[in-house]
Amino acid sequence: MNVNTSQNNSEKEERLIILDTETTGINPKEGHRIVEIGCVEMVNRQLTGRSYHVYIKPLDPQGHVLQMEQEVINIHGLTNDFLDDKPTFPEVVDDFIDFIRGAELVIHNAKFDVGFMNHEFSLLNFANRANNKVPMTEDICTITDTLKTSKDEFGSPKTLDYLARFYKVDKLVDRTYHGALIDAQLLAFVYIEMTRKQSTFNLSVGENNSGDTNVIRRLNNNRAKLKVIAASADEVEAHKERLLVIKKKGGEPLWK
Repeated sequence: MNVNTSQNNSEKEERLIILDTETTGINPKEGHRIVEIGCVEMVNRQLTGRSYHVYIKPLDPQGHVLQMEQEVINIHGLTNDFLDDKPTFPEVVDDFIDFIRGAELVIHNAKFDVGFMNHEFSLLNFANRANNKVPMTEDICTITDTLKTSKDEFGSPKTLDYLARFYKVDKLVDRTYHGALIDAQLLAFVYIEMTRKQSTFNLSVGENNSGDTNVIRRLNNNRAKLKVIAASADEVEAHKERLLVIKKKGGEPLWK
């Protein structure tokens, strides 16, 4: 476990925790567990240098080590042998909650990560914390889902990879593997760019409005049409196959 606690002198008015997890699968209801948590702290839109990072040995309900399939290992690069000597979730939960408590969590596809976090908290409550309940994520943090934000911004939900390329921050972090801390760092850069206009937004729209903030700016009718690139037949077929895999695992696309 690595908790970087170098302090920032800024007044902590808006504390964000950019968070990502890696797991043994996509559905906690099937017994999948968290194997990595990565967080970086941002205060008043500035990275503070504080971070929380931990690898976790996954256990099944009987307390045996949960073995991951190679398909999952190929995604995040964490092997069963590597995780064998790492702490279990009950050993890290207190430090983890202390780090995120009271912050606004910024997560890409929060439904996935928060679902796994709450599942881990629920297992602790069921197992041995009857008199000391672990709170659910929503009870200790507010949550911003940048996947939903991207849908509002672009008209459809976008992947973190897409957003990183769009905002030209994809080269700032080495993502050979999709590690939790690596993805949290990348999401922090994406979030800064995605929300930059909120800090520079000016209601004045030019000299012709005479200071009237109710004037509507309209796009030029002669502007170039947006280029539409249709998916190829192979891409459509691959997309259908991927949706079938997701459905088999118990998931559903956001747009359904």
